[in-house]
Amino acid sequence: MLDPAYLHYPHRRHGYDHDLYDWSALHQRPPLTWPKGSVAVWICVSLEYFPILPTDKPFRAPGHMQTAYPDFRHYTARDYGNRIGAWRFLEALSTAGATASFATNAAVAERLPDLLAAVQTGGHEVIAHSTDMNGTIDATLGQDAERALITETRDRLADCGVQPDGWLSIARSQSFHTADLLVEAGYRYACDWVNDELPYRFRNGLINLPLNHELSDRQIITVQQQSADSWAQSLEDAFDWLAAEAAATNCARMLPIHITPYIMGLPYRIAAFERLLARLAARSECWFAPGGAIVDAFVAQEAE
Repeated sequence: MLDPAYLHYPHRRHGYDHDLYDWSALHQRPPLTWPKGSVAVWICVSLEYFPILPTDKPFRAPGHMQTAYPDFRHYTARDYGNRIGAWRFLEALSTAGATASFATNAAVAERLPDLLAAVQTGGHEVIAHSTDMNGTIDATLGQDAERALITETRDRLADCGVQPDGWLSIARSQSFHTADLLVEAGYRYACDWVNDELPYRFRNGLINLPLNHELSDRQIITVQQQSADSWAQSLEDAFDWLAAEAAATNCARMLPIHITPYIMGLPYRIAAFERLLARLAARSECWFAPGGAIVDAFVAQEAE
């Protein structure tokens, strides 16, 4: 007969088997409201620099070089995003009256000061996105090396005149130490955990702002091989659902839109992005907001 103690796990927790934060379902929390509308539309643009030699330790970043060195085809395709695609995004956002977050590698801020200045002049937020696309994190990296990567990113962005409030890991990958190291380095929020549709707080004080990857242009267009119009329709469908849910529950919702300049910024796709922004801007439920503004609204009501 099986010993009952065999089935006992002393670290069992409500929700997940950890004590990083208090687990709760969305409907169990006090309702949130936004300064405008009922659905916060959070656009997050990845500004990335891919070294032509990828590093496979701890792992190769998604979108990195693929073919034999030198991989000029993928290297220049990625550079297209910063030379052309990102500027199309800035124009589209300005036309729609939308502000966004730009998750920026330190190497992009250093190499492309005119692009960084245009992002800031447009009223957009810059969040930290590692040093470059070789700056990946997982548990094999080691705590000291990870601390050095996080602080180097912060310091190099600061040298470019940016004090980022938020952090987005490459591929949303963390180690067991990342949350504590981000707080130690002075970050207020991170975007890596995708298990919710509203912000929530870790016990160490860090706020998680979930940047869902299922509706990103990389996932729908590059991985699933869908069209730009199909991507845009998926986001409109998501907005419709969230707006109806917000009205039914009297609780605000959030729609994250993660986009990549070398994917959605191409001339045969950018129009779909512009049409999406125009349609969302026409909706009374829509509040275009960068990540920091959404976190501010959450913190203000959290203290009530």
